[in-house]
Amino acid sequence: MIALEYDLNISPESSSEFFVRVSIATHFRDSSVTSSMFYEQRTAVPESPAELRAEYEAEFRSILEDVGLEAALEATGIDSERLEALEAGESPELDFEEAAAIQALAEGEPDPETIVTIAAEHLLLGMSSAVLDVEAVESHVEIDLEAKEIQQKIERRAPMTLGEFVHLQHVIVSQLP
Repeated sequence: MIALEYDLNISPESSSEFFVRVSIATHFRDSSVTSSMFYEQRTAVPESPAELRAEYEAEFRSILEDVGLEAALEATGIDSERLEALEAGESPELDFEEAAAIQALAEGEPDPETIVTIAAEHLLLGMSSAVLDVEAVESHVEIDLEAKEIQQKIERRAPMTLGEFVHLQHVIVSQLP
């Protein structure tokens, strides 16, 4: 893992001082591993958000097969109907945090909160690399989200579904130079 920290001090004319710290953690994996963990920094995406989501769901199914449905039910708190649907190849609605809880079940993975943090930071980093603001993301995203909602979701100030994450990630990564 490589961790980067940026400190930015802004001192306006007044006596108050603002301090912002941004930490970005990037996890590197063995290149021989072919899984598609949704929190990894991506530099390319498939043609559509649906194909991207299918990659992630295939990884989740593999994790469910490895740990077993009962263990996943107990560890994640996700209801059995949605986990069974996922296991059966369907695409149930999952919250961003629920997807992280499934991913965290895999051996060697960080806890769900760390996964969510890394994934959200990678969205912000991708926006910076692609020189995108939330209005630009809004103009390209295929779902009904306003710029303010996008910003709140990426900054984790509003709940996000896996579907919303996938759409946002697809737009951001597809705009990278």
